[in-house]
Amino acid sequence: MKTIDELLAEGVSGKRVFVRADLNVPLADGQITDDGRIRAVLPTVEALARAGAKVIVASHLGRPKGAPDPAFSLLPAAERLGELLGKPVAFAQDTVGPAAHAAVDGLEPGQVAVIENLRFNPGETSKDDAERAAFADQLAALADVYVGDGFGAVHRKHASVYDLPARLPHYAGYLIATEVGVLKKLTDEVQRPYAVVLGGAKVSDKLGVIDNLLEKADRILIGGGMVFTFLKAQGYEVGASMLQEDQIPVVQEYLKRAEEKGVEFVLPVDVVVSGGFPDLKAKEPTHPDTVPADAIPAGQMGLDIGPATAELYAAKLADARTIFWNGPMGVFEHPDYAGGTRAVAQALLDSPAFTVVGGGDSAAAVRLLGFDENAYGHISTGGGASLEYLEGKTLPGLAALED
Repeated sequence: MKTIDELLAEGVSGKRVFVRADLNVPLADGQITDDGRIRAVLPTVEALARAGAKVIVASHLGRPKGAPDPAFSLLPAAERLGELLGKPVAFAQDTVGPAAHAAVDGLEPGQVAVIENLRFNPGETSKDDAERAAFADQLAALADVYVGDGFGAVHRKHASVYDLPARLPHYAGYLIATEVGVLKKLTDEVQRPYAVVLGGAKVSDKLGVIDNLLEKADRILIGGGMVFTFLKAQGYEVGASMLQEDQIPVVQEYLKRAEEKGVEFVLPVDVVVSGGFPDLKAKEPTHPDTVPADAIPAGQMGLDIGPATAELYAAKLADARTIFWNGPMGVFEHPDYAGGTRAVAQALLDSPAFTVVGGGDSAAAVRLLGFDENAYGHISTGGGASLEYLEGKTLPGLAALED
């Protein structure tokens, strides 16, 4: 995989460089609520602009259905990119049409343009190879060189991620190079003890990574909505908590395998419960209660790990040398149920380990709860991509950058 440093050494002055970024930022009423992904691609865009490239930044945002939708426009992201760069950024209101060509043709060396949401074109996400290829051909006409730096999308076999690099000289941007280096530390160059903290809503989303980590991790700590399937698998009642009953046999098998392999599987000893799901907009105080994990009352819903579990998990992370965390411990968006996620975030900071926050909701929680992002070893920009890498899968967007 060639890197952007090799491209810069070859010279890019006056060349049209297509940067596939991940500007898929959360929006509320048209305003960006977390610009972490935009800041993550800045080093690549700035380096290319400084070297005199004509930089074309492209990305998806949300899940529009293959047609323009103002709710998913990249305009707010383009404006924020311009603010962070400290200079104007041109914005094209289409992907490969007249506006995109005019924006690119109007670039001077060192200038930057953003084209509209790639998913406004059905060819971007099509499962039909020919339709994707046709869109990739149109994108390739905009540029001379391709730089892949949208790590959050490299697990997708999409036109701009997988097909386009084959049509242009291609290089990995700084973000992708960093992300891949970090993931190697979690797979090939692990310092032990290696502890993994997994949370989030559905256990089905994490089965592949648990399966693979049973061969690599020393300790796996479970939280979030997925924990109730584990508790049920052990024979405990879980009240009205989230439950994937169809996954219970798989979870039981994993618990058995962990015991056979000497992998410590750590589950909550207490849970914060309530009579219903909280209103995340109003964030009015609710009436939470803390109960033993094996005694959740009927009608009560588990919404966070309890304080005793938070202490237990902090102790289990204290001596680790490598920690990977993906998924919140509870409904962290509401103050009544943020305690477990806050405790895990703090435990990573208190540990001498190499710490990786695996993107998605975990990264959002770190920012929302006011932690210093720079105090962690690495905060990934791609939760899904990180998990699939740790599952041992080949990621199309990384394979496409290799020669």
